[in-house]
Amino acid sequence: MSDAVILPIETVTTKVGSPAARMAANPSVVTGLLLVGAVVAIALLAPLLAPHDPYAQDLTRRLIPPIWHDKGVWFNPLGTDNLGRDYLSRVLYGARISLLIGLSVMVISGLIGTALGLAAGYFGGRTDLVISFVITARLAMPVVLVALAVVAMIGGSLPVVILTLGLLKWDRFAVVMRSATQQVRSLDYVTAAEAAGASRSRIVLGEILPNVFPHLIVVATVEAGSAILLEAALSFLGLGVQPPLPSWGLMIAEAKNLMFFSFWLIAIPGTALALLVLGINLLGDGLRDVFAPDGRS
Repeated sequence: MSDAVILPIETVTTKVGSPAARMAANPSVVTGLLLVGAVVAIALLAPLLAPHDPYAQDLTRRLIPPIWHDKGVWFNPLGTDNLGRDYLSRVLYGARISLLIGLSVMVISGLIGTALGLAAGYFGGRTDLVISFVITARLAMPVVLVALAVVAMIGGSLPVVILTLGLLKWDRFAVVMRSATQQVRSLDYVTAAEAAGASRSRIVLGEILPNVFPHLIVVATVEAGSAILLEAALSFLGLGVQPPLPSWGLMIAEAKNLMFFSFWLIAIPGTALALLVLGINLLGDGLRDVFAPDGRS
């Protein structure tokens, strides 16, 4: 009899535990935080960790292999590129570019998509029809092709890439926020707020938005990782971040002609890029399980 009583109590305790405790017990959150936290620390401490100037060229030291190679030297632990620039320093500074792009695009697209999704889900009617049409029109445009065309016309640079991707990647925010808002707007606490005479902005921002926030977290993390990969793709095609900025995608592009002779020039930034995106996606998936009611266990 005692065993039958203890099991439900333990289960309830786990479910109602603090968010911090649930985060600490979630392996996806822990792993994602470790990966993303490591990249953030590297980006912030890049000036202290980088052994050399990431922009300094020395053609007499070009294409030195990493230290695990027979010809590697500790002066350049990860070797040098085809212009003699220290690869470790460029990888460390490249973390700054990737994080800046991911965070900036996430904020711009999140503000646009969340505003449209909340408006469509709460007001409904003609507002929903108009916003749904705008979302459909946006979904009909391939992000990569539109981004390529815009960047090709305006010219590739870091601000242009951020603004272009931010204005193109809001659709997922809008779709998810619209659906979540439609589910929440009919609940009792929203009806009670309306009956109490609360303003529409107070209801949307104070009652609905906090309760759809778990969905927003998941979408934001997915879009941040997607933006980082898109920037890498644009830089690889020569239409993203321009030299000599140490973008990981640009580093891969600069090394593509040497991939059969100096494979590490692609493997090192490619691994860094994959680990960052993996960490962001794991973090978002874990936070969904922590905060979403149907994801707690």
